[in-house]
Amino acid sequence: MFSELLCRLFVRNYKNPQEPESHLAYGLLSGFTGAAVNLLLFAVKLTAGILSGSIAIASDAVNNLSDAGSSIITIIGFRLSARPADNGHPFGHGRSEYIAGVIVSVIVLAVGFDFLKESIIRIFSPEKVQVSWGIFAVVGGTVLFKGWLYSFYRKIGNRIDSDVIRAAAVDSLSDILGTLVVLGAVFAGRFTTFPVDGCAGAVAAGMILVAGFKILRDTTNSLMGECPDSELVEKLREVLLECDGICGVHDIILHNYGPNRYFATAHAEVSQNDTPLSIHDMLEAAEVKVAKTLPIQLLLHCDPYDTADPKVKSWRVKLEDEVSVYDSKLKVYDFLLDESQTCRVLHFHMLFPRNYKFSQDEVKAELTCRMQKYDPELQLNIQFINSYI
Repeated sequence: MFSELLCRLFVRNYKNPQEPESHLAYGLLSGFTGAAVNLLLFAVKLTAGILSGSIAIASDAVNNLSDAGSSIITIIGFRLSARPADNGHPFGHGRSEYIAGVIVSVIVLAVGFDFLKESIIRIFSPEKVQVSWGIFAVVGGTVLFKGWLYSFYRKIGNRIDSDVIRAAAVDSLSDILGTLVVLGAVFAGRFTTFPVDGCAGAVAAGMILVAGFKILRDTTNSLMGECPDSELVEKLREVLLECDGICGVHDIILHNYGPNRYFATAHAEVSQNDTPLSIHDMLEAAEVKVAKTLPIQLLLHCDPYDTADPKVKSWRVKLEDEVSVYDSKLKVYDFLLDESQTCRVLHFHMLFPRNYKFSQDEVKAELTCRMQKYDPELQLNIQFINSYI
């Protein structure tokens, strides 16, 4: 309830999180909230660590300080990503958010390695740790704050589809687990001379490192260009097939330039009997509809084909049926029937998965064999295309 109250207070158009202004406001809200909460937890835990002499509690405190620094970098990243396109960056600055995520991951990893080193030293050179029940209770109480922050990050991250904020949520969850491990070790240290404080510090450092590697992996994948969300691709396909005159869609390529910022190209199948002017207007109307419906700036290429000739329809249906029976992952498009030569030739493109179990030559031979039951002289001219989605 408190999370929703913050959203209503600080995000003007909070019901439309995909709007650029709302996306920025949500990002800044999560950054400032995270910085404030983590600085508070840092002060509390550092005081507790100094008073008790516990390296585990101190490492947990500095972990919160690194989280506060990460939140500040997140704020900067959202600010930069919201800048409009300019001559030097015609696609905008949306990927700044991913760069911020990389910087956050590097900070988290640096903190993790430093405390892993200190914890190993404490294991081999243990020091007496005195933790009062009051300090134990105070540090335990910080788990509640971190639990709320995890829930808050998760809500905002899913609402605006931000990997950076979702990564912060994962980091908060690992912090909770780390603090619980620290508390368990501090409690156990009251009854044994075994260096549980150093061991707990090493475990907490390990959790920090795991969280840092996860953040680094997710953000670098976005920067390198990962496969787009299948749900978004399917929505794009549905919107295009609803447009007048478009009978099929293929060769979709989506480029991501920040959260909810895509530039795309696609091929649209249209009737070759339409005039060039009508096809132009048809595709332009489809591009406008996509821009109004989805966070995608789309450029369409027309693929005209014969929709009236019954012989073309018949051979295309035969081919698609045989391909579907052979493997539904293979898709046929840009179909052309050529009967001008001594034998019938089917020209078409085929969507071919990467790392497929059979080679292109094997697929062509198998499909030729299947199609020659309709015409022993039939030939196939296949252009294999790898998908980008």
